[in-house]
Amino acid sequence: MLENQQFLTEQESIEVEKALLSSSEKFLTRLTISSLKLLRIIAQDLDVSLDSLTSEQVIKWIEKDSKIKREEGIDKAVLKW
Repeated sequence: MLENQQFLTEQESIEVEKALLSSSEKFLTRLTISSLKLLRIIAQDLDVSLDSLTSEQVIKWIEKDSKIKREEGIDKAVLKW
């Protein structure tokens, strides 16, 4: 898995902060950018195109990552939260 994966860079966060959006819209924007990056990681890990990725595959991948975190430690998982 990737080490020290950032789902939102400092520059992206700055750009979102500068946008003319409400606080809740900024939160949603940050979440959306982070989600897109995570979906790309999942698609790459599963060797499928991002367009063909299904919700079932996402769920199974997150379950697998969660199991890795529990059994091997947080440093071995992609998701650190």
